[in-house]
Parts: sequence; structure tokens; C-alpha cells
Amino acid sequence: MIKEFKEFVMKGNVVDMAVGIVIGAAFGAIVKSLVSDIIMPPVGLLLGNVDFSNLFVVVKDGAVQGPYASVADAQKAGAVTVNYGLFVNSVISFLIVAFSVFLLVKSVNSMRRQQQTLPPVPDTRECPYCLSAVPLKAIRCAHCTSELKE
Repeated sequence: MIKEFKEFVMKGNVVDMAVGIVIGAAFGAIVKSLVSDIIMPPVGLLLGNVDFSNLFVVVKDGAVQGPYASVADAQKAGAVTVNYGLFVNSVISFLIVAFSVFLLVKSVNSMRRQQQTLPPVPDTRECPYCLSAVPLKAIRCAHCTSELKE
């Protein structure tokens, strides 16, 4: 059973998948930072100094009555909130990741199409005397035993 597990783990698909998951997690962290630290601050500034990460609606006040200045303050007070600003950030992050994956898949598919359209490289040639198929490296025809010139 251990031998089978080792064979399974060492298959190319499993290793490729593991590498993809690790790179995907790192890419997700980069995109999250891009959205929350680079994209959303200027967008919030254009919309009148709105900090999307602190957009929320209080459903039920906590031990300390609102209004609350931030999501963290509301959560500290025990308030129940709907954090739609964080949801907007997550949607934008998802769209960036989805678009990046789309571009990656599109380029891979394009490369595959190019490989499929290339004619296969011949591995045989025709004997000029008997017209039989002969391997490219052969110096004599196996059918008529004629000496072949390069």
C-alpha cells in the first residue's frame, strides 16, 4: 500500500497539481494585496474618500451602541454586521484572478493549436529504386538491398 501511495504521489499529474496549488495560493495573496492596497484606495478616493474595507451595515448593535467607525470596532463591540465592502474587494480580486487564468488558458490553447497544425516530421524516406519506405538513417534498402545516398 505504501508503494502504491509513493507511485501515486510521484506521478506527474499530482506533482503538477501541487505546484499549481502553491503558486495559486501565492498568486491569490498578491492579487488580494493588489486590490486592497493598490486599486481600491484610488477608487475610494474618486468616490469621495470611501474605504471599501470599512463599508458595512449594522444588523444588530453589540454591547456598546453604535455608530461604529470601522468593521473592527463593530466586531469588538459584538455587533452583527454585513461587510459588503470586503465583499466588493473579494469580487474584484476574483475577477482579476479569473481574467488572469483566462489569459493563461487562452495562451496554452493557442500553443496547442500551433503544435497541432505543424506537419509531423517524417521518420522514413522513399527508396528511389523500389519506392519502399526506408528509415531516414538507413544506408541500404531492406527491400531491394540498394545502396542509398544521403
